Amino acid sequence: MALAGYWPGRWPGEDGGPRRTQAPPAGGGGFGLQPGEKLGVVSRPLMMSCMTILRDAGEVYVQGTTGSVPTRETTGWVERIDPGSLATVNRSPALPAGPYWPGGIAAHANGSLYVTCGRWCHRLDADCQLIVSRELPRDRPYNSLVILPDGCLVMKDFVGGTGVHALPQGVGGSELCVLDPDNLKIVCRYELPEGSIARLSADVALDGTPRVYVIGEHHAMRLRWDAGRATLAPDEAWTTKYLRCPGQTFGWDVVLEGGSAWFLDNGEGTTAFGPSFRGKGTSTSPLHLVRVPLDADHPEPEFLEVCGKPCGIIANPPAIDGGRRIVVGYDSGNGVVTAWRFGAPGESEMIWQREQNQAGHMIVFPETGELMSYDFDHERGTEQCVVLDIETGSEKGR
Repeated sequence: MALAGYWPGRWPGEDGGPRRTQAPPAGGGGFGLQPGEKLGVVSRPLMMSCMTILRDAGEVYVQGTTGSVPTRETTGWVERIDPGSLATVNRSPALPAGPYWPGGIAAHANGSLYVTCGRWCHRLDADCQLIVSRELPRDRPYNSLVILPDGCLVMKDFVGGTGVHALPQGVGGSELCVLDPDNLKIVCRYELPEGSIARLSADVALDGTPRVYVIGEHHAMRLRWDAGRATLAPDEAWTTKYLRCPGQTFGWDVVLEGGSAWFLDNGEGTTAFGPSFRGKGTSTSPLHLVRVPLDADHPEPEFLEVCGKPCGIIANPPAIDGGRRIVVGYDSGNGVVTAWRFGAPGESEMIWQREQNQAGHMIVFPETGELMSYDFDHERGTEQCVVLDIETGSEKGR
């Protein structure tokens, strides 16, 4: 089923779409690995790539940037690549970015590609050629974008924590910015009461109102988008404080699935990445999977410890198989992946746990019950793709 606002492809936005379910649409299949079968890989060097999306059949786009924290003058780029050889088919010109962060990409229902990187948003055609650009209001990086059902684009500056991205003096919080998809004109700005590092997510309420979700430094927040008035308004009845434990630090990207919002905390310190997050965490509280019910007023967050150890760290979302009622969290600092079977809020049971240096965005294949995950091999200095059985945690291929 096509996502409103997005191109009707198999993977038109990062994490599969604005709810970040990390799962292909119905009919998306999976590896279906059988005993004795092995995974193969094709690779090519491509420095500082970030997100990959799919548009029409055979159309694969990779987005990335140059530079790293705390670089101030960077550029972005997009390549269309051959799905078999990974060779470049088309490449964009260098796209102005400014202050570094990886950014993100989405394929719009109007056929264009939109890239937010640094403090710029760019509209490209299907051949990766630039149509129009917009410099965003704040002199800080913006952390990707989501598309709303009416086609408008919403993004937010990346600010918070205690490191190089800490809130500047006199700034109340991060600011959401909504752009017109045709000319990238800014149609709405809304300043949050606190900083936010995580990427945005979005869904649609039962009454048809688009909702934007923000994980701030201390609170999980939801805003309602009024397309007719071009305004964002906070949903005060849903805002909840999740930063409650001594030594706990802010959360990252939120997944909207199974009637709840799910995210991982202890995200402070991720600028220390390289080549993995193993041993890089500084938060003294154990890392949690946080669950917040979507349809409750003034919801209370639920906390599940991934492994119970201090110095955990993450920079990406958990994975949820809504049909099987399984959620998978991980602690990249301690190299642990844990899965729970969940019921109603407050009902969960751990079903498996394994040691694995998982840190990236995972992919769930509901039809085959497979989970695409990662494991950084420190001895060889390379990332490995690992396909797990999501019911048991057993390894099916690597």
